[in-house]
Amino acid sequence: MEKSLIQPLIAVFVSFLVATRAYVKKSLDLSGAVAGFFVMTIHIAVGSRYGAMLLVFFFTSSKLTKVGEGKKRRIDAEFKDGGQRNWIQVLSNSGIATVLVVSIWGLSGWEDKCLDSKDSTIMTALIGGVVGHYCCCNGDTWSSEIGVLSDDQPRLITTFKPVRRGTNGGVTKAGLLAAMAAGSVIGLTFVLIGFLTTKCTYDDALKQLLVIPLSTLAGLFGSVIDSLLGATLQFSGFCTVRNKVVGKPGPTVKKIAGLTILDNNAVNFVSIMVTSVLTAVACVYIY
Repeated sequence: MEKSLIQPLIAVFVSFLVATRAYVKKSLDLSGAVAGFFVMTIHIAVGSRYGAMLLVFFFTSSKLTKVGEGKKRRIDAEFKDGGQRNWIQVLSNSGIATVLVVSIWGLSGWEDKCLDSKDSTIMTALIGGVVGHYCCCNGDTWSSEIGVLSDDQPRLITTFKPVRRGTNGGVTKAGLLAAMAAGSVIGLTFVLIGFLTTKCTYDDALKQLLVIPLSTLAGLFGSVIDSLLGATLQFSGFCTVRNKVVGKPGPTVKKIAGLTILDNNAVNFVSIMVTSVLTAVACVYIY
């Protein structure tokens, strides 16, 4: 059978298994599992690299979410067993990449392309955008999930003053290092799968390795942008009744930082968009 038929069939099968498992393990609720199925199917159908980056982000993030659940339950006012992301969270963390992946398919069909501006500036920018997207997502998640468990005192990124754990915009050294590691994992995934699925010249193939340090920086940058938005445009306050940091004002809530302009999903969306654009530009410049 032709690749145009085999790849989508594999995509549907793999996506169904992953979405079902995620629902059973409570990583996604029902709406999140349905949205995740469609998003994963599109990614894997268009190209193995895009599916691999999505799956690496999803599996590592889901695993980290479940690490130290007892401590996170005491800190996080919106804690859910297993994470249980819904469709809004799924799309805020994958919607931009899905649009980019569909655009890539429209331009190249089922052929997996190398990063090479001499061949196609638009294609290089689109692929770079997808890489930046998942570096940001992975960097933000790893930073949050590892940072909240570290012994470091969180500091508000805008003032560097100590803040309570769970405060939007609070950063730790462990969290920032985790963001860099998360980005590098996405870059490494892109490069390794690309060696198997693309046909580049020897020089171009070697040049693809530059994606790894670029992804490391994108993971860190995405996490920093997310924290800056969280510290300024997303509300954080301490509820004296629940004894936790919360994201909405109230009569028993003492403000810590931020305005009530963006919620967590909007912060994720904006930080992903900015990181995707800048990574796309960097790829066009480098390649």
